[in-house]
Amino acid sequence: MEKKIAELLARMTLEQKVGQMVQAEIRDATPEDVRKYRLGSILNGGGAFPGNDKHATVADWVKLADQFYDASMDTSGGAPAIPVIWGTDAVHGHNNVIGATLFPHNIGLGATRNADLIQRIGEVTAIEVAATGIDWTFAPTVAVVRDDRWGRTYEGYSEDPEIVKAFAERMVVGLQGAPATSTFLDSNHVIATAKHFIGDGGTDQGIDRGDNLSPEQQLLDVHGQGYTAAMSAGVQTVMASYNSWRGWKVHGQEYLLTHVLKKQMGFDGPVVSDWDGVDEVQACSKDKCAHPSNTSKHHPYALRHDQELCGDSASWFEEKASKEAGYRAA
Repeated sequence: MEKKIAELLARMTLEQKVGQMVQAEIRDATPEDVRKYRLGSILNGGGAFPGNDKHATVADWVKLADQFYDASMDTSGGAPAIPVIWGTDAVHGHNNVIGATLFPHNIGLGATRNADLIQRIGEVTAIEVAATGIDWTFAPTVAVVRDDRWGRTYEGYSEDPEIVKAFAERMVVGLQGAPATSTFLDSNHVIATAKHFIGDGGTDQGIDRGDNLSPEQQLLDVHGQGYTAAMSAGVQTVMASYNSWRGWKVHGQEYLLTHVLKKQMGFDGPVVSDWDGVDEVQACSKDKCAHPSNTSKHHPYALRHDQELCGDSASWFEEKASKEAGYRAA
């Protein structure tokens, strides 16, 4: 596999490589955009449906998924065929699709203290996501909620890192199948995402997208347990968090994303940004980030090393407009 990836990279232009790092929203991107710009991924955020039709059928979802896939595999322009991957927020069932099975939010599931149930919910969710032609869900959320004033408290299983640890592992197994078995990522399972790395449930005063002031060991002991469990279950992706850690946005933290997550914890899969998350890094905006010489050691150019996919919509439009105007990356 690594040899095949290296061969593909050797054939790609810089613009094609940048395209592979872009995850565009289906309200703003078309199959033709995937074909033209070689986009690596698409997503449907909350309230996004095929044809902007809330009542789109399963067949409508599959048809659009096939159109995006076919576009990514079109080599008529000379670019190599790399299958596009579609991600969705199936966070309590496949909750964007009419007729899908919905489950309680994580706060309710945590109250059950029933890990077997969590795995079964993951299995059912995976089957229904796969039935719509989608490969990937942005779940589970493994936040350890330490302040109930946080507006997203309902997304966490518990304030107890041991409960979050146990449930994270079982949900990942439910979604992806058990590692080293025939069920792993078979046709009835999808790719899971452990999110949001790291410390979103422990910000000062519970402020959403706020600052987690924990010392590093406490950050890992409390807020890192869900990630270690998810990785032991073979989770394939991790999503970066909007919050800061000790003053600097996690999306711009080379230390946390590269040295802690990838080197210390051993995660070797893709890291995806949260929606427009890179834009919130200090010295960044929707169309550019400051040159690293003008920023701190946590500079936003850490994106080069840490995040393989930028999940956003507005930034994609900026990039598309720049390309149409003849912009080239330096």
